[in-house]
Amino acid sequence: MKLIMLGPPGAGKGTQAEFLSEKYGIPQISTGAIIRSVIASGSEFGKKLKDLIDNGNLISDEDVLKLVKERIEEPDCANGYIFDGFPRTIAQAEALIKMDIVIDKVLSIELSDEEILKRLSGRRECASCRATYHIEDKPSKVEGKCDRCGGELICREDDKPETIKHRLAVYYESTAPLKAFYKEKGLLVTAHGQKLLEDTKREVLKALGELK
Repeated sequence: MKLIMLGPPGAGKGTQAEFLSEKYGIPQISTGAIIRSVIASGSEFGKKLKDLIDNGNLISDEDVLKLVKERIEEPDCANGYIFDGFPRTIAQAEALIKMDIVIDKVLSIELSDEEILKRLSGRRECASCRATYHIEDKPSKVEGKCDRCGGELICREDDKPETIKHRLAVYYESTAPLKAFYKEKGLLVTAHGQKLLEDTKREVLKALGELK
């Protein structure tokens, strides 16, 4: 199976991609992970990407597509793969078609902005050991203190409401149009995110035709 995962930040598409990767025995491919790996390799191309990122510049579609093409030619992709966070734009989706990369299904994880704000803004991280909590779903025993080491629990910049709203705005402008693009091609299926992880997994399997 060759699958694309879509969904706004905080909807849980990465978690579901990991679940499906294990279920089907195919790799979960994240462009972010590929880029980090190339930078860590110390290659000339990796240095180029690092310079772009360090200077606050975007990596071009051409370079992203080059990395993706190289990744899916590796042996572990022979039986399929799951794109997590790619493509991000219509231009990237059209480039995939030009590269003769055939996608079986596009799964969109749906979650309301209200739920996303509640889910992400409630996350807390220990400033010392990086253990994670949630003020409602996984609170620490002592408010503001880590159960593991007693460190201070903080709200990361990415999880502050103003940052979340900006990330959502970017998603709706650049990535959400992919839903209509793939729906027109008959590839789009949707699953609604649930409060419990197991319930979301069930919705995902239903969307993929694995459950009735």
